[in-house]
Amino acid sequence: MKVTNRPLYLVTDHTNLNDADFLQQIDLACEAGVSLLQLREKNRSSREIYEWAVKVKAIADRHRVPLIIDDRLDIAQAVDAAGVHLGQSDLPVEVARQILGTNKIIGATTKTLKQAKIAMDQGADYLGVGAIFPTKTHVKTVHTSVETLGKIKAAVDIPVYAIGGLKAHNIQAIEPAHVDGVAVVSAIMQAKNARAKTRELLTAIEAAIG
Repeated sequence: MKVTNRPLYLVTDHTNLNDADFLQQIDLACEAGVSLLQLREKNRSSREIYEWAVKVKAIADRHRVPLIIDDRLDIAQAVDAAGVHLGQSDLPVEVARQILGTNKIIGATTKTLKQAKIAMDQGADYLGVGAIFPTKTHVKTVHTSVETLGKIKAAVDIPVYAIGGLKAHNIQAIEPAHVDGVAVVSAIMQAKNARAKTRELLTAIEAAIG
């Protein structure tokens, strides 16, 4: 499945949020213009991830936003999500493609030009590249320069999303890379007003990448 014209990608994070607020942040963000959504739940049981996937997919479906499940191919299949996002330590993209077929989205985290080319050749539909800036999420990150981001974008013919510490005030820094979109976590999940922050981010993205 092609990923086109989806500039703002929200990756979820439960940090400092109760369950109701977690779902509300996602709902408000999707209402305000998030165009791609990833459920990322670390250190939870399969049952817990599945139950959250069901709840989040209901929100995504209501707003007609594709839901991607981080890491867990089985959970993505169980809830009929739009696809799965794979890191460098997860299943190879080519294996996931064999299992999911051509009608599902497969994203891949890449930090180097070599990783990006391999992921594309194996059938990834988009790449998440970063961390561009330091991030407070509880996920191990490696800094990726805007220069490397631009080289990856120039070398592949699938959408590239910049991720890592991106906020409305610093998105302009990625303009030289000409990426297709921006993925954010805390910028929306920790926002006091998720609806307003989403709109602010969309304005900044439009200015930076068109």
